[in-house]
Amino acid sequence: MLQRLMQRHHADETLQAGNGLQPVLQKHWHHDSVLLMVGAVGAITRLISPYLQGKEKDPAVLVLDPKGQWVIPLLGGHSSGAEQLARELAADLGGQAVLTGACASDRRLALDSFGEGWGWRRGGSPDAWRTLMQAHARGHAVRVHQSHGATDWQRISAGQDLVEGSPDSAELSIGAELQAPCRWHPASLWLGVGCERNTSLTLVERAIDQALAEAGLAVEAVAGLASADRKADEAALLQVRDSRDWPFRTYSAERLDAIDVPTPSEVVRSELGTASVAEAAALLAAGDDARLRLKKRISKAQANEHGAVTVAIAEAAVPFAPQRGELHLIGSGPGDPALLSGDARRALARCCVWVGYGLYLDLLEPLRRSDQVRCDGQLTREWDRCEQALGLARQGAKVALISSGDSGIYGMAGLALELWLQQPADARPSFEVHPGISALQLAAAKAGAPLMHDFCTISLSDRLTPWPVIEQRLQSAAAGDFVVALYNPRSRDRNWQLERARTLLREQRAGTTPVVLARQLGRAEEVVELTSLEALEIESVDMLTLVLIGNSSSRVSDGRMVTPRGYPGASLS
Repeated sequence: MLQRLMQRHHADETLQAGNGLQPVLQKHWHHDSVLLMVGAVGAITRLISPYLQGKEKDPAVLVLDPKGQWVIPLLGGHSSGAEQLARELAADLGGQAVLTGACASDRRLALDSFGEGWGWRRGGSPDAWRTLMQAHARGHAVRVHQSHGATDWQRISAGQDLVEGSPDSAELSIGAELQAPCRWHPASLWLGVGCERNTSLTLVERAIDQALAEAGLAVEAVAGLASADRKADEAALLQVRDSRDWPFRTYSAERLDAIDVPTPSEVVRSELGTASVAEAAALLAAGDDARLRLKKRISKAQANEHGAVTVAIAEAAVPFAPQRGELHLIGSGPGDPALLSGDARRALARCCVWVGYGLYLDLLEPLRRSDQVRCDGQLTREWDRCEQALGLARQGAKVALISSGDSGIYGMAGLALELWLQQPADARPSFEVHPGISALQLAAAKAGAPLMHDFCTISLSDRLTPWPVIEQRLQSAAAGDFVVALYNPRSRDRNWQLERARTLLREQRAGTTPVVLARQLGRAEEVVELTSLEALEIESVDMLTLVLIGNSSSRVSDGRMVTPRGYPGASLS
């Protein structure tokens, strides 16, 4: 777990006392590094003190006690993300993050770091941010103006002394503009670029920077580059793509020529088959409802440069930064947060927004921080929840999509994966399924050991599966002598299916076959009772109940159900 966390930050060396620490510290002492050090805070403070240069230059430094119980973000709490790393590492280790910053202590939104979770890039000078954070800590009402990006975060800003400001008066802005002293920039701008063959890299970079400056837009707000198909192998454009980590899209002349642009050129049409490259490509890449923020501007070569470049800028209606986004499929387990794995806890700690059905979110509410957004969905609107979660992750956000039990067992993982696979390869955020404990597993643990031989699970809900298919599966399970777990056994509108299932199982199984009824597992109202197939009271079963039916060898002894595996020498005299 620890190794996985550190790999994400490219850790490549282990620092050990007495093993030449000074050269290693010198090598890694820069703003983009993460140093995890195990030992006493005082000793580590003295060790690193000669290297301190300021929050804009120091790395993130985390201190872990030798038993792994406490994680302390010593340096770079906000500026380098050390506080967030501490939360994730503590969740992985089952420990506690010790956060002493003012925002954590006062439960205020950390204005200088919260945007990272949404996939935004920070703009503005360090001095401006320092002034803003100090004023906010003193209770100063911060004027905020948002022109772009997800607004869900505003639901957690109540009581944070944040007020709506105008574009000219805002102290903090969220959008592509360069106006406010402190800024968060969602990735909303697409740069349309046309150039002569073998144009110099310096000319392309200068043309881009000048175009953004002329439009008063931030380079941090750029989502990607776009051009004509004939420029797909242009060396300078490929170098810009790689050095700035921008997606690069190209379009055919036919698609470009179909776009209505303000400054078409017949000269360009005669040469390339389209009246526009830069403006049309920018608008195509930005998608529906895009608007042109800067018409094409032409930059000529200067000394020691070659070629010519045309740049236009379009703004998308929705930000696009899937390379920064993360979609985590998390099973809440049967209900008790204590049953969550460290892996799931780490993912929950990492995500800025939780999407799920309200009841499932309620189960995990004790784990949600005040800076994490909760997005409740309706019970039968699974597709909508998947689209919402994936849409935010495509914008660059770190999103948890939460199911009950195990997300991969009758949960949201399959539907979310299908939707994810429908996206173009360059539009997919990272996707990870975190296993949880299913109701089947907890019911078996509470009842004894009923799953010691082959078993199967069958959902009696015919909302997504035709009932004849469900009947076929029940008959096959009965004939195969499987232990059977029935999910979604009975609801107000589906009150006959469980009786039919019992009838089909009775054709192959004795009425004395033991049955476990497990209701509200992992919650305060939990009830687990043993009965038999013939004595099963159908009316006592609802959608919150799991029905576990034994096979021909299952038995009950001293209030425990067991399905013998048949191990040699298992009988004790």
